[in-house]
Amino acid sequence: MKLAVILVNYNGKKYNTACIDSIFANTGIAALKIIVVDNASQDDSVSQIEERCHKEERLELIRLDNNYGFSYANNVGIRSAQEWGADYVLLLNNDTEIASDMLSHLRECARRHPGCMVVPKIYYSDDRQRIWSAGGAVSPVVRKVRHIGINKIDEGQYDQEREIGFATGCCLLIPMETIQKAGMLDERFFLYYEDTEYSFRLHKLGISIYYCPEAVLYHKVGASSKGADSALCAYYIARNWLLCSRQHLAWRYPVFLLYYIVNRTACCFVWLMRGKRELVRATIRGIRDYQRRKFGRAAGY
Repeated sequence: MKLAVILVNYNGKKYNTACIDSIFANTGIAALKIIVVDNASQDDSVSQIEERCHKEERLELIRLDNNYGFSYANNVGIRSAQEWGADYVLLLNNDTEIASDMLSHLRECARRHPGCMVVPKIYYSDDRQRIWSAGGAVSPVVRKVRHIGINKIDEGQYDQEREIGFATGCCLLIPMETIQKAGMLDERFFLYYEDTEYSFRLHKLGISIYYCPEAVLYHKVGASSKGADSALCAYYIARNWLLCSRQHLAWRYPVFLLYYIVNRTACCFVWLMRGKRELVRATIRGIRDYQRRKFGRAAGY
C-alpha cells in the first residue's frame, strides 16, 4: 500500500511540526509520503517546511502563487500523489495530530470495505476525551449534516464501525480508484461544504463512507478558518450551503430553501443582538454571490 498524506498549509507555522511528526510516528505503512501544498502563506511556515524537506525525502512541498482555497490545493496534492503512484490519499488538516496507529487502522478498515472512503474518530485536541466527530449524519429531508457525538465525553458509546452519511474534510482516506470514479473536490467552494458535496456525490455513485473508531485523531478545532463566529465563516456557509444543496437535493430543494431562510434569519437575529453586524453583512453578501454565480475565493475573506 502506497499512502500519500496531503496537508494544505496557509500560515500554519505553529501547527505543521506537530502534525508532520505525528504522521511520521505512525507504523505499519510501508510506503508513505507527505505532500504539503502551500496556499501562498505569509508567515514563516514555508521556510520551516523547506528546511525539513532537506532532511526528509518522504516530505514534498508544493508552493502555489496565491491562496486558491482548500479544494484547489487538495486537488494539486492529489495529482502529485497520482504521479507518485499512491493507492490511497489521506486529506488531513494540518491543525491536527494523529495517534501512532491511526493510519494502520484506517488502512485495515479500507481493506474491509474496498472502494469506500474512511474517516477516524476525532477528539478535541485540548480535551482528549471529548469527541468532536464520530462520523457524520445527514437529516432526511433538507439534508443538513451534523457531527455524531460532538461535545460528548467518550465512554465507548461510539466504538462501532459503521456506514455513515457524511465525512468531515478534517480527515478523509480515499482510495485512488474512488477518485478516478467520482472526481476530485469541487473548486468552486473554496472553503466549507466541499466535504459535504463530496459525501453526497459518493452516495449518488453508490460509494459508501465508513467510520473507523479505532483510528484516532486530535483536532485543534477552528484553527485554520478563524473559528465559526467570523465573517469568513458566515459568508462561505451562506453561499456554499446553497450551492451544495442546489446540486444534490433535487425535489427537496424548495423545502430546503424554506429551512435555509428560517435558519439564516435566526442566525442574523442573534448576531444583531450581539452587535456582530459584520456577520449579517457577510451572510447577505454570500447569498448575493450565490445568486450571481460568483464562486471561488471572495475578496476580503
